[in-house]
Order: sequence, then C-alpha cells, then structure tokens
Amino acid sequence: MTFCVGVTGGIGSGKSRAAALFGELGADVVDTDDISHELTAAGGSAMPAIAAAFGPAAVAADSSLDRTVMRRLVFENPDARKQLETILHPLIRDRARSRVMASPAPYVLLVVPLLLETGAYRGLVQRVLVVDCDESLQITRAMQRSNLSPDAVRAIMAAQLPRQQRLAGADDVIRNDGDIAQLRGQVADLHHQYLRLAASAATSRGK
Repeated sequence: MTFCVGVTGGIGSGKSRAAALFGELGADVVDTDDISHELTAAGGSAMPAIAAAFGPAAVAADSSLDRTVMRRLVFENPDARKQLETILHPLIRDRARSRVMASPAPYVLLVVPLLLETGAYRGLVQRVLVVDCDESLQITRAMQRSNLSPDAVRAIMAAQLPRQQRLAGADDVIRNDGDIAQLRGQVADLHHQYLRLAASAATSRGK
C-alpha cells in the first residue's frame, strides 16, 4: 500500500503552499480541492447531479459550478451543504483513492481540508500532518486569497474543527506563521522523516 500522509489545516493556514514544497522534493500531491474543481468544471462529472439538485442558478454561463452562488447557499442553508456534500464527497473520495494508490512516488500527500472532521480517509492515510497558524493570520490570508469578507471567513472557520482539536489529532505539525524559508525548512525535515517511514513500511510489507 502506498505510504500516504493526510494533510489538513484551517482555511488560510497554507496547506497548499506547504504541499507544493513537498512536491518540489519528490512527493506526490493529491489535493481534494483540486479534484472538487475538476468535478465541478464545465463537463465535470458532478455537474449533472448538481444542476438537477440546485437548478440553473447553480450553473455558471460556461456550464461550470457558479461558486459564488453555491458558497452563499451552503453557508446560509445547512441542508443545502449536506446535499452538495452527498453529491461531491463520494466522487472526490473515489478519485483521490485511485490517484493515491496509482502513485509511483516514494510517498503521497493527500490534502483534505476536513480530514479530521469527516474521518472519511482514515483507512488510506498512515499519518496526519496539520499545517497551523494563528487564527488572525488565517482570516487575513483567506480574505486576500479569496476576496472574502471577515464574516465569511469566520463562517468557514466555524464549520471546521476548533484549532486545538485539530492540533490534537495531528501526528506532525507545521507552523506557518513565518516566511517561506522557515516553511521550507520544516517541510525538508518532515520530507526526510516521511522517506524513512515509507521505506520502513515497504520493508515490512515485503517480509
């Protein structure tokens, strides 16, 4: 079985940036947000079910998901969020699992924003890495990246695990409060650790 590290963290924590640095060192990165975007792009396999469930207002002019409309809908209506998750999550899990299992890399990072909340990937990941930063920095980064209001960011944060609970579920933690050099150093240290763990797991399977 492919050695897989589940990566999670609150919105604005820098999961994708950290994962990209692991990728530069030779790890394979499977990001469930990227898969979600593939499924909801024009022609994406989730779009017929989304259009049937939410109507034409949820579909943009190019036949992709209208993310602005859907974001507002799911944060105002918990039932709508559950309905969207019922459509998307099984498709995301299947595609993520296939990519992890097919990877030829020494190890794979599986980036899942709600990894600890759902528990859906428990059988696939051997280790959990939490990318963490101060909550005020999360809000600032998320506002800059996604053009969201402070209230919108806080609403997203409220739907995620509290920071201390997330940290309690971690095997490893990256603190992403500093500059890129500090982040790169932490990534390099963990990369060497994951190479050792992956090699050890492969040896154990071969016995």
